This record gives sequence, structure tokens and C-alpha cells, in this order.
Amino acid sequence: MKKLLLATAVAALSVSAANAAPTVYGKAFLAADYVNTDFDSNTGFPAFNYDEDTVEINSHASRIGIKGSEAMTANTDVIYQLEYGTRIDGDNNGFTNRDTYLGVVNKQFGEVRVGKNQSSLASIDNVVVGQGYWDNLGTTQNENEAVDALNMADSNRIPSSVIWTAPKYDGLPLQFTAMYSSDDANNNDNAGFGVAAMFDQGTGFTAGIAYDKDQNIEGDIIRATTSVDLGKYIAAPVTLGVLYQVADYDGVDNSSDSKKEKGLIVSGQMGLTNFARPASIYAQYNNTSNLNGFNNSDSDQIVVGGKYFFKDNIIMHAYAGMNKADNAAYTWTDSSREENDQLVRTSGDAKVVVIGTGLEYKF
Repeated sequence: MKKLLLATAVAALSVSAANAAPTVYGKAFLAADYVNTDFDSNTGFPAFNYDEDTVEINSHASRIGIKGSEAMTANTDVIYQLEYGTRIDGDNNGFTNRDTYLGVVNKQFGEVRVGKNQSSLASIDNVVVGQGYWDNLGTTQNENEAVDALNMADSNRIPSSVIWTAPKYDGLPLQFTAMYSSDDANNNDNAGFGVAAMFDQGTGFTAGIAYDKDQNIEGDIIRATTSVDLGKYIAAPVTLGVLYQVADYDGVDNSSDSKKEKGLIVSGQMGLTNFARPASIYAQYNNTSNLNGFNNSDSDQIVVGGKYFFKDNIIMHAYAGMNKADNAAYTWTDSSREENDQLVRTSGDAKVVVIGTGLEYKF
């Protein structure tokens, strides 16, 4: 009897220790990118022209993290994650916070995370397929003496935030998310919030809608997405997606040269079957009008690429893309003015061309 009790106690301790053990994970993504960028100012003064034509070694979204969970009660678990981005090309030293949170998950009440969380806008985004240099929506204006791919306002990680994900109920193919951020997030004086809902029956068709206030921008964002996996309906391994977004920026609403920013993404991805290992190709088109809320500041972007999986966690990438923006904003430091190192905003036409290839390793 004593031996049985001892064996039971040891087993219970082993299970408890296993539950408490964190999981270490991450990815390393290094690429060689041919980068050709150009900015031509269309204002008389201050004028600023910039061009670059080079091959860069870049680290794209490389990261390391720990995460885990542990039972708190019979129906509730504590969950945690500490995730940090790093540049393994060495361009920047140290780590930057990504999704870092402490939370709880309950079968009846859902999941709550507190910390730095990706905004609720991201919970409906299954449309962006670009990889490497083109793995996000880009930025809304050029800064710091660099020319970037310019697109609509993106979803960001919001500090000092609480995000709740409702549990999924049987027979209701809807995932609901709500978010709140305190007024110290993004250095503004307004508390922000967001809500999102994603419809997914598991039939290959999804549809989502989200609203965001004073989190990713100082203003409002409405985003809608839809996607369809044609392979569920016909003999074609193709997934198509569409994203449409309207952003209304505070602070420029009353200006005669300001308008609501409107963005569109259309993407497609197709699996290839004539390779020894899984492979796919993709294409994505972005169009944004009134970048950053300014009238007649528009951009177009086209990206194509492919992925080859040596293993599920070892992926070779190749991609090419071009982004062109008219009347785009450029903020730069003008040390020649009376006030040294004064930040100056000008506008002009920008162009970015990037062709790259890289290797991604997940662990």
C-alpha cells in the first residue's frame, strides 16, 4: 500500500512538473536582398532626394521566446509568453519585445491576456501572404533617411493592453475578440479599444470584420477580410484572399488636404505538387489611397514569391516586389537649418524594388 501511494505521488509530481515546464521556441530567417530605392522630392524647399542600390544581408522577423501554461483550478489555466525579436544579421544588438503577456484561459469564459499584445485587427488577417522583406503591410510614411514600402496602416503590438478571446461554442462558427489599452500606450492621451469577429465554418471560406480606436493610429480603423480555399470546392490547390480597410486619422480631419486612408489587398497562394517536398507560390497586390490621411498620397505594390519546404521547419524563400508611392511623406533631419537637427517633413515620389532569397529555420 505504501509503495502504491509513493508511486502515485511521484506520478503526480511528474505531471505537475511537466505542466509547469515552459516551451522554448523561435525562428531564424536570414536573406540576401537586392534593394533599389529612390525618393524624389516634389517641393521647392525643403527638398530632399535619396537613392540606394545595394545588396543587403537582412534578418526578417527572427525571434526567440518561451511560453507555457499551468493548471490553476480544474477549469482554469495560467498562460504566459515572453517573446523577443532579434536581428541575427547583427545590424541591431539586443532584443525587442514582441507578444509578451500573462493571462488565464477558462473553458467557459475564454482567454484573457495582459501585457503587450498584437492588436485585435490581426485576428482577422489571413490575407497577407508576402514573406521576407514583404512580410507585412509596410509603413505609411518614410522616416529616418530611409525609403520604405508604403502601404495602409498596419496592425501593431499594443503595450499596456488587455485582450479577451471568447470561447468557441458548438454550432456557432464565430470567434469574437475584444481589446483595451490604457492611455500610456503609443504615447497618446487616449485609452484605446478594438473588437473583431471571424466567421469560419471549416469549409474553406472565412470572413472577418474589425474596428479599432486609438490603438494602431490616433483615430479609427475599420477592416474587413474574406478568404476562400478553392481546393475545398474544385480540384485546384489555390487560396484567395481580399482585405479592405478604412482609416480615419485624428488631427488631420479638419485639414483641406486630408482624406480617409483607404487600402485594398488581393492575394493568392497555390500549392505545387510536382516537387519532392511541399512547395507553393504566391502573389499579392496592395493599393492605398490617401496615405496617412493626406489627399493624393497614393501607393501601389505588387509582390510574387515562392516557398520550398525541405522540412516542416526548414523553408527556402524567394521573392520579388515593387512599391511605388506618389506624393508620399518624408520626415528627415535637416542639420543645415538655423536650428540644428530639425525634423522636416517634405513630400515626393518614392519607389522601392526588392528581390531576395533566404532560409528560414523554426525551432
